[in-house]
Amino acid sequence: MESAEIRRRWLSFFEERGHAVVPSASLIADDPTLLLVNAGMVPFKPYFLGETKPPAPRATSVQKCVRTPDIEEVGKTTRHGTFFQMCGNFSFGDYFKEGAIKYAWELLTSSVADGGYGLEPEKLWITVYLDDDEAETIWREKIGVPAERIQRLGKKDNFWSMGVPGPCGPCSEINYDRGPEFGVEGGPAVNDERYVEIWNLVFMQYERGAGDGKEDFPILGDLPSKNIDTGLGLERLAMILQGVQNMYETDTLRVVMDKATELTGVQYGAAQNTDVSMRVVADHIRTSVMLIGDGVTPGNEGRGYVLRRIMRRAIRNMRLMGATGPVVQDLVDVVINTMGRQYPELVTDRKRIETVALAEEAAFLKAVKGGTNILDTAVSETKAAGGTILSGDKAFLLHDTWGFPIDLTLEMAAEQGLSVDEPGFRRLMQEQRDRAKADAKAKKTGHADMSAYREIADGSGATEFTGYATTQGESTIVGLLVNGVSAPAASEGDEVEVVLDRTPFYAEGGGQLADQGRIKLDSGAVIVVRDVQQPVPGVSVHKGSVQVGEVTVGASAYAAIDVNRRRAIARAHSATHLTHQALRDALGPTAAQAGSENSPGRFRFDFGSPNAVPGTVLTDVEQKINDVLSRELDVTAEIMSIDEAKKQGAIAEFGEKYGERVRVVTIGDFSKELCGGTHVGNTAQLGLVKLLGESSIGSGVRRVEALVGVDAYNFLAKEHTVVAQLQELVKGRPEELPEKIASMLGKLKDAEKEIEKFRAEKVLQAAAGLAAGAQDIRGVALVVGTVPDGTGADDLRKLVLDVRGRIQGDRPAVVALFTTANGRPLTVIATNEAARERGLKAGDLVRTAAKTLGGGGGGKPDVAQGGGQNPAAVPEAIAAVERLVVETV
Repeated sequence: MESAEIRRRWLSFFEERGHAVVPSASLIADDPTLLLVNAGMVPFKPYFLGETKPPAPRATSVQKCVRTPDIEEVGKTTRHGTFFQMCGNFSFGDYFKEGAIKYAWELLTSSVADGGYGLEPEKLWITVYLDDDEAETIWREKIGVPAERIQRLGKKDNFWSMGVPGPCGPCSEINYDRGPEFGVEGGPAVNDERYVEIWNLVFMQYERGAGDGKEDFPILGDLPSKNIDTGLGLERLAMILQGVQNMYETDTLRVVMDKATELTGVQYGAAQNTDVSMRVVADHIRTSVMLIGDGVTPGNEGRGYVLRRIMRRAIRNMRLMGATGPVVQDLVDVVINTMGRQYPELVTDRKRIETVALAEEAAFLKAVKGGTNILDTAVSETKAAGGTILSGDKAFLLHDTWGFPIDLTLEMAAEQGLSVDEPGFRRLMQEQRDRAKADAKAKKTGHADMSAYREIADGSGATEFTGYATTQGESTIVGLLVNGVSAPAASEGDEVEVVLDRTPFYAEGGGQLADQGRIKLDSGAVIVVRDVQQPVPGVSVHKGSVQVGEVTVGASAYAAIDVNRRRAIARAHSATHLTHQALRDALGPTAAQAGSENSPGRFRFDFGSPNAVPGTVLTDVEQKINDVLSRELDVTAEIMSIDEAKKQGAIAEFGEKYGERVRVVTIGDFSKELCGGTHVGNTAQLGLVKLLGESSIGSGVRRVEALVGVDAYNFLAKEHTVVAQLQELVKGRPEELPEKIASMLGKLKDAEKEIEKFRAEKVLQAAAGLAAGAQDIRGVALVVGTVPDGTGADDLRKLVLDVRGRIQGDRPAVVALFTTANGRPLTVIATNEAARERGLKAGDLVRTAAKTLGGGGGGKPDVAQGGGQNPAAVPEAIAAVERLVVETV
């Protein structure tokens, strides 16, 4: 049974039994504690925590998931992988243990003809929690599983919680016996390789307290509403139903390995090392396609870093197997063709996905070339210092700057006889990840305990947003936090977070910055609001300070936003929609939105493109936008189902989470997008849009920055003033300025060349005198000194080589000259063959000098170059070179 059919049967089975089918959420987690969705229940977490009311009492989904903690282990075993699909069925206070168990058994053991998976009942083993007599009784008496195939396991294996105080409960796992060829008998308690877990049923019935680990926490009591959360690993079931030994041999991964064989000539199963590479390629390419499909683009932090890392591991492993040219196109196409049966949007977005993937491949191949030179220098410096371990910070630099996977650094360093400080590297990597997570979480929560927001949400429900229709209005303070802790009151000068029952303040989201303004109480107290966030879904938290008086929970208030700021942001947001559509018209659908920020009077818009946008195209886009403004198109918003929005052709932003009902913003006949932000009523209100330019912000992603309205007018007014000043200087009309300025710059460049030529000739004239003044150090001719500041590296190198050539006969010679250019010291050192025979190597001498100068350097034994940060240390560097020559000879 193919994976797509397994997925179809799952959803069909539960839909027929009253479950709402929930489409897979994006892999981009709507949770500041997660980079990516890593479990099937993540999208349902707000319902289990009581933050949001579930849309239905029963639900089912097949959720895309990515886990990367053990990424280095992928390929080494057949059990580790990064992408997987988790089939889940959920009950929110509806059916409980008996219902979940009966559904699971029915689906697994019903015949294929009847819509089930057709597993043999006698091959299924059950585990239950140690003291869960209820579950054990249901399995034995209601289902008929023999007692000898039911095993009890402890808290570590068969008890679930989220790792924080909240809902928890015992588990019951269904395991499949793969037979004696996979190990000894005895059930899952003895051998989890033979008895593979395929379905985990979680019975959420308790509330847990604080504690560490999987076992060390107290059970505080029963939950008021008992819930069900189950998860079946689609890949594991596919492995069983397709009769293969591991997930890499299932239909969606085997085809990728077959394509890798076609591209490299390497057969899977031929050798251990190439089998590892094959599995890495299959897993990582599939994961990359799924991530790009959900809007992730390669980068150096966060989820973009995860994507870059796995893509580059896949490309490198293809090269290890002998691939010499580009390979990503063919591999990506195979994944899209296979996974597209389950996720049709991959086929629709094929061109965009390919564009991003190919750009990253090209960037990595270029980085390998440049990074190899950096690694060679680091290896040389380590060896010169007598070390045998490449430092962790060097490995981190290669990884962070050049995109070198750590295993590539390990391998290349080992080839040159060095090991790598892996613990140091991983510490730096973890610090980077922790900073990224902390920044994301702090933005949302302001470092407050999430439970404080949940308590407010439990007590008062979601905040009603009135800002689409009004900019001010009456409300009541239903929650108050001072320094991240719930408080009944706050005084003048306190930094506070305020929750209102209803608010005109827009909370930051969808690329739009939050509103600012004031909240006034009947008592005369005033809160100045600087920011608004939604740390838990639906609850708007107003962050600011008490300017006057005392603020209390329950007090009546009047909330008013800064209208001028809102209008300026609304103009920017509407302009962003116009820019998006104009870019798609000019570049095609691959110019999909990858992010944006709408602030007062200006915006930035990120979009997919493998190359820079030509200036002429950007000019056309800008003209098109302003043409739309002159058409005075109405801007309207309408609430509709997500399916209806798609039918109407509304554009959705990758990575955004949408519910069943969505808000669609339409600009005349020009643009239609899913959007929750605020906008103008008519395009004429924008006045003017001025695109400032575009630039690269990552592999395959470009950024346009622009001004709107008065800000755009002011910018053009300043430009007009500059043009008028240039007209006065060059005595020409505006249209003549480019030609006249180009002519002036050409003449200036010619003059600079003449000056440089004269200076170079003057420097080289000093060669004879320098050679004649060579010191004699135990038979070695040593020329060491400085040349005039400003001498370039090329001229200094020519001078050093000229001086070396002027030293007569077979006399050993060392020439070391120093200069300062652009405020930085520079040195070039050369030795002849006779000097090298006496142990004097240019590279060793340069490293000694450069270290004294506060920098680095390297090169060949006959000539080397280095530099540093401290020009004042040049005399000391000269002395260091002289000492090393004396010590060597």
